[in-house]
Amino acid sequence: MKPKYDVIVVGAGPAGSTAARSVASGGASVLVLEKDRDVGYPVRCGEAVSHEGVVQFIDPDPRWIASTVTRFKLVAPNGKEVVPRLDGTGYVLERRMFDYELAKLAARAGADIITKAYVYDLLRNGNEVVGVRTLIDDRKIDISGAIIVAADGVESRVGKWIGIDTTCHIRDMESCAQMTISGIEIDEDILEFYFGDDVAPGGYLWVFPKGRESANVGIGINVQSAKNRSAIRFLTDFVEKKYPKAAVLTRIAGGVPCARTCDTIVKENVMLVGDAARQVNPLSGGGIISGMIGGMIAGEVAVEALQKKDLSHLNEYERRWHRRLGWRHEVFYRIKEAIGEFSDETLNKIADSALKLPQNKQTLGGIFRTALWNQPSLLIDVAKVFIS
Repeated sequence: MKPKYDVIVVGAGPAGSTAARSVASGGASVLVLEKDRDVGYPVRCGEAVSHEGVVQFIDPDPRWIASTVTRFKLVAPNGKEVVPRLDGTGYVLERRMFDYELAKLAARAGADIITKAYVYDLLRNGNEVVGVRTLIDDRKIDISGAIIVAADGVESRVGKWIGIDTTCHIRDMESCAQMTISGIEIDEDILEFYFGDDVAPGGYLWVFPKGRESANVGIGINVQSAKNRSAIRFLTDFVEKKYPKAAVLTRIAGGVPCARTCDTIVKENVMLVGDAARQVNPLSGGGIISGMIGGMIAGEVAVEALQKKDLSHLNEYERRWHRRLGWRHEVFYRIKEAIGEFSDETLNKIADSALKLPQNKQTLGGIFRTALWNQPSLLIDVAKVFIS
């Protein structure tokens, strides 16, 4: 570790490692500081991604792919199943190994990475941020950096220290829980989603296969519903009913922001990426690939700013993010708000309507258009997302 870097990245998740790789590939010096002792641990994720998303950054490798999926199933409250046509393939990852590989790519590009490095404040020279203050091996160490990339998760502390409001409104937080279970029989090429007040009020429950005998079974529900009955209780009841002989290998729970991107993701010489910037898809809650895209853009813009010797260029990050994905997330947020109000009766009717569609029109876009037929303004937005 050197005393000074061009860029310091706080957090070694997919967004942070990708930002570091982007910076190092551009020829700038970069340090990644990860508070946990291992990159990729603990895993707090459903672990599903698209092939198209992954190959932008790394070649698929069986070592970190638990399952390759070619189908997905939507289960209505009345039990009717819709299996839309899935263009392309997807993967259920082994996130510990996937994150590890992303960090290795960053290191190969020239990034320095230190784990068990707790960043407890920004380093300032008067009002100017000039680095970070860390605790490494029980020693307080100040490290200088021209640009700081905050990849430190939901409600980023680094963002707060620079004066960005990273608090997520309670209405946009999903109460989530997940179990990894084993000793079950499951189709390893299909993602399953369950809807309805008895299963996941105001949200959905998922079953993502990890081979033929294991799966991530998780749930995300609105916080208001969780006040009456916890997400983990809904999840436990589902698993006990559907997989009564399953062995539970892991349990995790927490909040996931399903919100618009933060109003501000750049301030002075600090940039927010991934969950810290709320770059999660507001509709699905998925954030691996979108966070990596945010990290890549941030890294590219950071290098440009250093080359120009003009840190005001960092504001270009916000513009490029919005052009690339931010505008889509605005649409997804509007769709989420509309769908979140659907009753079980409405969801059942949507399933019935979708099953009546010709087979070639039973796509995700087609189902959304069916679901939102009475909201014409949203239909236009949905068309833009699925045609672009």
